[in-house]
Amino acid sequence: MQGLGYPLFLLLSPYTKSVRVSNDWREAQERQLKQQVKEQQKETQRLQKELTRKEKALAEAAALLVLKKKVRSSGLVGAEKKSGHALEGRRGRMIPLEKRRQVAEWVEEARKSGARLEPCCEVLGISKRTWPRWVRGEEVQEDKRPNAKRPVPANKLREEEREQVLAVCNSPTYSSMPPSQIVPRLADEGVYLASEATFYRILREEDAVHPRGRAAWPQKRGEAKTHEASGPCEVWTWDITWLPGPVRGLFFYLYLLLDLYSRKIVGWEVYDRESSEYAEDVVRKAVWSEKCAGTLRVLHADNGSPQKGSHLSGLLESLGVERSHSRPRVSNDNAFSELVFRTCKYRPEYPEKGFTRIEEAREWALRFVRWYNTEHRHSGIGYVTPEQRHEGKDREILAHRKKVYEAAREKHPERWAKPIRNFQPVGSVVLNPPPKKESEQT
Repeated sequence: MQGLGYPLFLLLSPYTKSVRVSNDWREAQERQLKQQVKEQQKETQRLQKELTRKEKALAEAAALLVLKKKVRSSGLVGAEKKSGHALEGRRGRMIPLEKRRQVAEWVEEARKSGARLEPCCEVLGISKRTWPRWVRGEEVQEDKRPNAKRPVPANKLREEEREQVLAVCNSPTYSSMPPSQIVPRLADEGVYLASEATFYRILREEDAVHPRGRAAWPQKRGEAKTHEASGPCEVWTWDITWLPGPVRGLFFYLYLLLDLYSRKIVGWEVYDRESSEYAEDVVRKAVWSEKCAGTLRVLHADNGSPQKGSHLSGLLESLGVERSHSRPRVSNDNAFSELVFRTCKYRPEYPEKGFTRIEEAREWALRFVRWYNTEHRHSGIGYVTPEQRHEGKDREILAHRKKVYEAAREKHPERWAKPIRNFQPVGSVVLNPPPKKESEQT
């Protein structure tokens, strides 16, 4: 080779370079493969940790759910309320030893199933710091507050002073007065025994806090009668309102019957006094006018003498109409009629100085009834007039309005940030609906 004039290293140089390049490529591939293996191992570890975490979370959620069901169904504690806690009551409440033992047993079962102590305390509605006071070691501790030895307050009344307070409250002079009246009267006489709060506390300890004099405890009212109208001339309400007369203290009386379903004024009259005979006449004319002798089911009114008189009662009995009355001394059981009177007396043309003659009051009432039935768009029935709803035209009118609104929205969609208003016809109407339960409201 040397004879040809070429050195040996020159002949081997290309081969050496190719071997070096091949080795570099192989090393790069090995490094890349090792890096991929490491990344896969890291991802596998991460997924394993995530799976373990989710399994623990799922086990904890199941254990907490079982704990909550046990607490709520046991009868030892109250039902879960708005606070979301299973144990009812305010913070610092005293829980008997039996309840503590039962709850501690359930918490221990939940912890064995995978639940942590802090979430268990949150379910029970107690602080995590409270648990060590409940359970020390394996023994459940009793609440020591009831049996704690407390020092006697330095400002506590002596027994003879306490007896003096009771003697004053039970004396003939002050037996019909509350402490808020007794203490100032004693001060006027130059005597101070104790404050009003101390008087009340002593009376409570002796079970002597009762209405004094002719006062009585507030009466609980029963539930109002509920009536539902799914069509016109099924349920009517009526009432009487006073219209101012020519002089102060003199009034005319507007009798007014309202259809619950359509809000149409189906009967009215103005008289110079309240009477069951006049009420009978108004109802009879309204039944004839509406031709509803067989469809009218209920006539609801207040508890006044005209509403419960024998003349009207006899007419309703002959027509087969149920009499319904508001609860005694409850002002909002006849709300629909009261709202009509509010609309009536807030009309711009309502005479502020009163009516000079009963004929003038009747003429004004006639104009109001015509306006209310044929022109007034009532908000409670979809802004149609009561007469339109009474005649069944409200569905057609609301459908036409919906088309108008949809066309306006298609013409200028940029002006409508929200959907068009609801044009569904109002369904049945309920007088004095029963109050919703807490579960239905939430």
